[in-house]
Amino acid sequence: MAIAKAERLMNLALCLLGTRRPLSKRELRGSIEAYLEAGSDDSFNRMFERDKDDLRELGLVIETVENLDGDTGYLARRDSNRLPPIQLDAEEAAALGLAAKVWQQARLAGAASGALQKLRAAGMPEAEDPYDIPHSALEPRIPVHEAAFEPLMLACRDRRPVVFEYRKANAARPEARHVEPWTLECWRGHWYLAGWDRGRGAERVFRLSRITGRVRSRAGAFTAPVPDVSTVRETVESWAGETATRSARIRLRAGCGYPLRARALSVRELGDGWDELEIPYGHGLDAWLVEFGPDVVVQEPADLRADVVDRLRAVAKG
Repeated sequence: MAIAKAERLMNLALCLLGTRRPLSKRELRGSIEAYLEAGSDDSFNRMFERDKDDLRELGLVIETVENLDGDTGYLARRDSNRLPPIQLDAEEAAALGLAAKVWQQARLAGAASGALQKLRAAGMPEAEDPYDIPHSALEPRIPVHEAAFEPLMLACRDRRPVVFEYRKANAARPEARHVEPWTLECWRGHWYLAGWDRGRGAERVFRLSRITGRVRSRAGAFTAPVPDVSTVRETVESWAGETATRSARIRLRAGCGYPLRARALSVRELGDGWDELEIPYGHGLDAWLVEFGPDVVVQEPADLRADVVDRLRAVAKG
C-alpha cells in the first residue's frame, strides 16, 4: 500500500510539474492509472484531495487556477518549485534548529522537523543547540490556540482567497468577510491576519481570536497586489497599537496590568488601591485596555474613553 501511494504521488507530481497549463481533475484522473481504478467519483475526489495535501506537505507548490468557464485547474510551476544551492554556516544552522522548536501547533511542528531533515540531507551542517540542555529553563515556544490559524496559514501559503465570519470588538454580531490573505503576524501573544478585504476594497488587519466559525477557501486568483512582507508587518504593528501618536491617562488598579505598567511613560499613586498611568496611545489601544476589564478606567482622551465604553457594552450584550 505504501509503495502504491508513493507511486501515485510521484505520478501526480510529474503531471503537475510537466504541464504548461492548469489541468482539471477530469484530466488528471484520465492521466494517472491509480485514479482510473477509483471505484466512484467520490472515491477519486477523496484520494485526489489527500494526495494534493500530501504533496503540499512535502513542499510542492501547487497553484489552483480558475479558467474563464469557471472550471478549476491545478499546476506546479517549475520556477516556483526550484531552489538555488543552499549553503549555511554553523550559526545559521543553529538558528534554523532553534526556530524549528518553537512551534507547538502539530502541523507546523511536523513541517519544521521535515524541513530540517531535508536541509541536513542536502548537506546542512549539524549545529550544537544551545537550548538543548537537560532541565533548562529556556524553552522557546509559540502558542497557537485559534482554530482559524491553520486554514489561514495554508491560504497565505497557497495564495487562496478565504471567507470567514468576523466579529469586531464593538459589534454585537459577526459579519462575513471576503479576504485575500497575505500573512500572519504575532503581536503581544495575539495572532493577526493582514490581507485585502474585497468587500471594503482596502487593506485590513483581523485578529484571529475574533474569527468565528470555519474559514472557507475560495477558488480564483488574488485581485490586489501583495505588498512586501516588511510593509505588512509594519501595518500589523500599527493596527494593533504598536505605533503611538500621542499619550493617554488611565487609572489602573494596584497590583494589576503589568504589561501596561511596562509601557507606562509615568506612574503616580492615587491611593485607595489605584494608580494613574500615562501610556502611549495608538491605534488598537482601546481593544487592549478592554482586556483588563474593571481594573482599568480611561481618564483621557475622551475619544479613547468612548471607544473602550463601546467595546465593553458590545461584550455585555454577548
